[in-house]
Amino acid sequence: MTPITWVEGRRIALSRLEKVLYPATGTTKGEVLHYYASVAGALLAHLHNRPVSFLRYPDGPEGQLFFTKNPPPGTPSWVTTAPVPRSEDSGARQVTVPDLSTLMWAANLVVEFHTPQWQADAPARADRMVFDLDPGAPATVVECCLVARWLRERLTADGLHAYAKTSGSKGLHLLVPLEPTPSERVSQYAKGLAQEAEAALPDLVTHRMAKTLRPGKVFVDHSQNAAAKTTAAPYTLRARERPTVSAPVSWEEVESCGRAGDLVFLLGDMEPRLSRDGDLLGPLINLNRAGRLP
Repeated sequence: MTPITWVEGRRIALSRLEKVLYPATGTTKGEVLHYYASVAGALLAHLHNRPVSFLRYPDGPEGQLFFTKNPPPGTPSWVTTAPVPRSEDSGARQVTVPDLSTLMWAANLVVEFHTPQWQADAPARADRMVFDLDPGAPATVVECCLVARWLRERLTADGLHAYAKTSGSKGLHLLVPLEPTPSERVSQYAKGLAQEAEAALPDLVTHRMAKTLRPGKVFVDHSQNAAAKTTAAPYTLRARERPTVSAPVSWEEVESCGRAGDLVFLLGDMEPRLSRDGDLLGPLINLNRAGRLP
């Protein structure tokens, strides 16, 4: 029998709680759901008022993975959605996750949470800018940290504040809170900064995606600032071999990173980090930290 639980007065059927989703660590679906409940306060703040896309992996990262923007079949009537018109579907809507009950319903589907850089009531007006630093082997997150430090100094020169999180995979994300700005304008600025990084650090950085250019370098991916693109949300689990988290990190951790394993965090690491440090990305939702592009 499928267990039934009540969350904030809503009935949610939880399925296959003993199923092992991450064989490398033996992590079960029940443990994944417990994780999301434990970080809900921080995660919900970053999902607030944003349309959410899901990368689903119901049989674990070794099974089928599929990306969906539309509300999944069987979505309960109480799950809220927001209009997100697309060229192929002017009436398209996407799920929003405003509360714990919606978060637990979505987590039961086994998903990564992805969001755009804008909020649902201001489509294509970004309040965040993102740089996805992706290392090409043999480069690792150590090289990403060097690039992140250069970008932070350059952003500071333009009066902008940068905050870091792991991608939950190999790299690092830099996030910059902004006064609402057209996504096209943010994309132009981010591309220009990526090009500057390549010019300043030619042996370490490429701003182009071509795989032939990437071995031993860090690809500074600026493209996720486009209005139609999304980025893994802070605190989401990733569909990787182990239950890695896209985890906020301090600049002290970025500066001291000496090996790839220094910035790998699993689901069990996050509750102690939140208890000790709070939400290191909290300034992203502080309007006093929002900057204006030059």
